[in-house]
Amino acid sequence: MPSSPGSETQDWLPRITDAAQRLAGVAVRTPLLGSPLLDDRLGGRVLVKAECLQRTGSFKLRGAFTKISRIPEAERRRGVVAFSSGNHAQGVAAAARHFGIPATIVMPSDAPAIKIRNTRAWGAAVRLYDRDRESREAIGDAIAAETGAILVRPYDDPDVISGQGTIGLEIVAQCAEAGIRPDAVLVPCGGGGLSAGISLALADRLPGVPVHPVEPAGFDDTARSLAAGERLRNEETASSLCDAIMTPMPGEITFPVNRRTLAPGLVVDDAAALAAMACGFSDFKLVIEPGGAVALAAALTGACPVVGRTVVVVASGGNVDAAVFVNALETAAKGGSHV
Repeated sequence: MPSSPGSETQDWLPRITDAAQRLAGVAVRTPLLGSPLLDDRLGGRVLVKAECLQRTGSFKLRGAFTKISRIPEAERRRGVVAFSSGNHAQGVAAAARHFGIPATIVMPSDAPAIKIRNTRAWGAAVRLYDRDRESREAIGDAIAAETGAILVRPYDDPDVISGQGTIGLEIVAQCAEAGIRPDAVLVPCGGGGLSAGISLALADRLPGVPVHPVEPAGFDDTARSLAAGERLRNEETASSLCDAIMTPMPGEITFPVNRRTLAPGLVVDDAAALAAMACGFSDFKLVIEPGGAVALAAALTGACPVVGRTVVVVASGGNVDAAVFVNALETAAKGGSHV
């Protein structure tokens, strides 16, 4: 088990494989989907790991459930608290419901309505806050102090990282079943928990296959931090449609892992994310949210070369408001950048 952020890669594998055992029968083994017609257009092979089909509509259930399952029962009964723009919120709410414990989720008031609605539907209490004037961390800490609830962080936690790493194990197994060795794996990146977990699993099971984090323009803190060798912060004035991965800077735990395991970061703009959403719908019959579509966008735009190669992209979530999704489809229909 990892004893510190700098633990060696192989020390994480027992934690990731344990997470896979805990998630058996709880999380969906999401499909690895291909589209021959898209491959013809791109001149290479793109495979989509469809975590948008996961329970709660995103990969976040994996980390949240793993974390909560490892809390001693006596402490777990006090409940959990989390802060999230929506996907982690739903994952924590669903996991708390599974264990029959209370959950309070701190969410930005401008989060997509579908994410707020679904979090409440899973049975969690929602505390809305103003991104510009309030600190979600401070609110979460105050709730934890007042109620005794355990804080479930969205990415900067070894248990959460190991839960997300189960996606990497599935990618390895599914590629083996298909007789495929990918040339690259692309992963949407916010705080870095998903990319850390997947890259740790692949470093052990598919060594030498590069894992690239993909971020939206203006929120490329991981790409810049990897290049600089230290954690860098985004500009506070930055904005993006990719609400799920708009984090201020890489995590204290995730970044040392990612610095050791990741290939250089890739960056796409909102227009590319919208085009990827349209491609996901037309070529894979998937509903993908903007932040969940950035890895596919990196393949479609050539930010990661596809010609003559096999590239696995993670579609990390599908919780998107209808108006945003319709805009993506209409933009593509009008001759946008959809491949």
